[in-house]
Amino acid sequence: MTNEKKRGPGRHTHFTNEFKAEAVRLAETSGRPLRVTAEDLGIGLSTLGKWISAAREADLLSGPHEDAAKELARLRKENEILRQERDFLKKAAAFFAKETVK
Repeated sequence: MTNEKKRGPGRHTHFTNEFKAEAVRLAETSGRPLRVTAEDLGIGLSTLGKWISAAREADLLSGPHEDAAKELARLRKENEILRQERDFLKKAAAFFAKETVK
């Protein structure tokens, strides 16, 4: 696997989506510690961890799963997001209600 980087403005290195997906696949299937995998790929451990978290969340939120545990986790995550949105809207409604009373 080649280290496919794209240099953007500033000092940050931008990796292609294909590189990120392959790095996540390697990390999850190689059986090696994440630190070693990250060093081999020339990326930071925290970067690899963020990519793995993002991939897992995207998989959970991607829709119904045959595996009941995965489906339950997806629904719980979706429920959490909906609760956060509801709570935010309640606070916004209360704020604007106070503003119109003045």
